[in-house]
Amino acid sequence: MAGLASVSGRGIRGGRDRRGIPNGTNVHDQYNKLLFTVGGKQLSKQMTIYQAIQHQLVLDEGEDDRLNGSELGNRFWSNIFTITYQKWDNQADGAPQTGLSSSDKSLKSGSVLNSGSDARWQQSSLFDSILHGELPCDIEKSSPTYNILALLRVLDGLNQLAPRLRVQKVADEYANGKILILDELYAPATKIPTEEFINNKLTPKLSRQIQDALALCSGSLPSWCYQLTKACPFLFPFETRRQYFYSTSFGLSRALHRLQQQQNAENTSGVTEREVRVGRLQRQKVRVSRNRILESAAKVMEMYSSQKAVLEVEYFGEVGTGLGPTLEFYTLLSHDLQKVGLGLWRSNLSSDASTMEIVGEKVRSTDFIQAPLGLFPRPWPPNVDVSEGSTFSKVIEHFRLVGRAMAKALQDGRLLDLPLSMAFYKFMLGQELDLYDILSFDTEFGKILQELQILVSRKKFLEAAGKDIQRATADICFRGAPIEDLCLDFSLPGYPDYILKAGGEATVVNIDNLEMYINLVVDATVKTGIMRQMEAFRAGFNQVFDITTLQIFSQHELDHLICGRRELWEPETMSDHIKFDHGYTAKSPAITNLLEIMADFTPEQQYAFCQFVTGAPRLPPGGLAALNPKLTIVRKHSSATTNATSNGAAISEPSDDDLPSVMTCANYLKLPPYSTKEIMYKKLLYAINEGQGSFDLS
Repeated sequence: MAGLASVSGRGIRGGRDRRGIPNGTNVHDQYNKLLFTVGGKQLSKQMTIYQAIQHQLVLDEGEDDRLNGSELGNRFWSNIFTITYQKWDNQADGAPQTGLSSSDKSLKSGSVLNSGSDARWQQSSLFDSILHGELPCDIEKSSPTYNILALLRVLDGLNQLAPRLRVQKVADEYANGKILILDELYAPATKIPTEEFINNKLTPKLSRQIQDALALCSGSLPSWCYQLTKACPFLFPFETRRQYFYSTSFGLSRALHRLQQQQNAENTSGVTEREVRVGRLQRQKVRVSRNRILESAAKVMEMYSSQKAVLEVEYFGEVGTGLGPTLEFYTLLSHDLQKVGLGLWRSNLSSDASTMEIVGEKVRSTDFIQAPLGLFPRPWPPNVDVSEGSTFSKVIEHFRLVGRAMAKALQDGRLLDLPLSMAFYKFMLGQELDLYDILSFDTEFGKILQELQILVSRKKFLEAAGKDIQRATADICFRGAPIEDLCLDFSLPGYPDYILKAGGEATVVNIDNLEMYINLVVDATVKTGIMRQMEAFRAGFNQVFDITTLQIFSQHELDHLICGRRELWEPETMSDHIKFDHGYTAKSPAITNLLEIMADFTPEQQYAFCQFVTGAPRLPPGGLAALNPKLTIVRKHSSATTNATSNGAAISEPSDDDLPSVMTCANYLKLPPYSTKEIMYKKLLYAINEGQGSFDLS
C-alpha cells in the first residue's frame, strides 16, 4: 500500500492535467527518457504504468462492457506482464509514435475544453464550445458512441441557451420590421429539465469507480471517468459529480477520508468487509481576532491556504474550537467582503455612501452592498492607479483573498455566505460574458442595453433596404425618444470616472455612434473593467487547487457547492434527518412543538437558526440529510434547584426560564422541555438572536 500511495499523486492531484502530467509540463521534455512496451505494444507516456497496462487490458478485450471492475482487477493481478524499455529519441523525426488516437491528437491542437490550460487563462464562448466538432475523449470519431455523445452535448447546450435564443428571435423580428413592440422580449423560455439528460446506466458505474479504494490509491481511475464528466457532465446527477470532484481534486488522503466517512454513514452497524482505515487528516489551528476578520483572514490565507492541512479557526478571548467557530469564520469573512467601502462589487444603490433605513421597528445598516441578483465585480478604469497602497491595489488583494478563501472552503468542505451572481460563476468556469449576461446581475441596465442594441440592428436593416436614416428616426427611437434626447455621453453609466474613450465625456451618443457606445459599455462592464480583478481571483484560487476542475458543474450547481442550499429544509422530511436522544424521542411533546416551529420559520429565521446550531447560515448540498455530524436534539435539564417532597421524591422546577444552548462542533442542540409551544418559540428566537458572536463554552 505504501508503494501504491506514492503513485497516487500522479493520478488524482488537482495540480495536474487529466493525463496525470503537472500543469505546464511539456510531454516531450527531458522527463520522458524511456519508452515502455508490453507484448510488443507501446504503453502511453501520458499514463502511469499501472494505468497503461489496465487501459491495454480493456483495449485487448475489445468491448469495455465485457470486463467489470472485479474481472479486470483479477486479470490484472493474476497475469504476468513483461515490460521492456528502451531509450526514447527526443528528435522530432525519430520520435516513436505514442499510439494516441485521432481524438487525443485533436486535444492538443484545438479542444475547447482544454484551451484554458495555458499560463494565462482563456475564455471560450458557450455557443462555440457547444457546436465544436470535437469531444475531449478517446472515442474514435467513426464510432456511433462518439456521434451520440456529440449530439447530446449540442442538445444540452441549446437547452441552456434557450432563453437567449428566444430573445434573439424576438430581436431579429423587431429589427426586420415583423413586429412593432418588444413586449415578448423578456417572456420566460421553456427548457427541458436537466434530469432528462441523466444516464441511469453510466451513473452507477461512475459511483462504483470512485468508491474503489484501490483505484484511488493507485491513481488509476479509468480515463472515461474524467473524459465523460468533462465533456458531458449532464450525463451524471449533481450529487455523483460532487462525489467525483471530492474524490479526485484534493489528493489521496482527503479522497480516502471522504470515502471512509461515506462508508461509515452507509454502514450503521460498523462492520464491513471493505472498510477503509486511514489516519486523521492533518489540521492547522489558527487564532484570529473577531473584530478584525478581514485582516486576519488575509494573513491566514496567505500563510496556510496552499497547505494540505484542514484549517481550524479559534478566536482570541474565546474557548470554543473546532467546526462551529471555523464555519462562523467563513461566514463573518463573507459578510466583511460585502462592505461598500471595499469597492469590490457593483451596487444597486445610487451612491456608495453609508445610509440607514428604517425597516419596521428595526434600524438596518446599508454599509453592505445591495445586490438582489447576486454580487458582480465593480468595473475599474484601465488607467486607475495601481501603485502599492492605492485603492485599486487593495481591491486586487481582496479579490485574491476571495479566491483563496473560496478554494480553501471548497477543499475543507466549508460554506461561504457570499451571494454571487450567475455571471460571476460563469466567469469562474472560463466562459465569455456578453451583453445578455448583464441581465443576470443588473436587470434594468441589461434591458436598456439590449433594447439599444436592437435599435442598432433596426438601423442596419433600414440602411440595407435603402431607406434614409435621417427620415426614419421614428423607427429607431428608444421608448419613443430619439437617442440624442437620452443625453448619454461616452462614460460608463453609474461610474462617471470611467471614460470609455478619449474625450468621451464631451461626446454625445446618437444613432450613428450608438453601436460603438454599446460595445464599449459592455466591454467595460463584463470584460476590460473587471479583468484584473478576476485574474487576481483566479490566481488566488489556483494557489489552493486548479479552478478548471470546477468545469463539470453549471453556474447554479457552483452556487449550491460553494454556498449550500438556499432552501434549508422541507417540513415533511425534517424528522427523518434529525436524531433525538438523551430524554427525547420523535414523539416527545417538546420535539413535536419544535418541528412545528421550525416548519413555520421564515427564510431569515431558518438562516439564523442554522447559523446558531451549526455556525453557518446554510446547510450543505443535500440539506439536513447531508449534515455531518447529524443534527442531534437532546433534553436540557433545568438549572433550577430541586425540592424534596414529603415522601422523599425530587421534583424539578419548570424549565420555562432556561434558554436552549448548542454545541456547534457536533450540531448538538440542548432544548429544555418548555411547558408550551409559545414559550419555546419565544426562547428559541431570543437565543438565536442574542447567542451569536461568541463561543464562550468549550
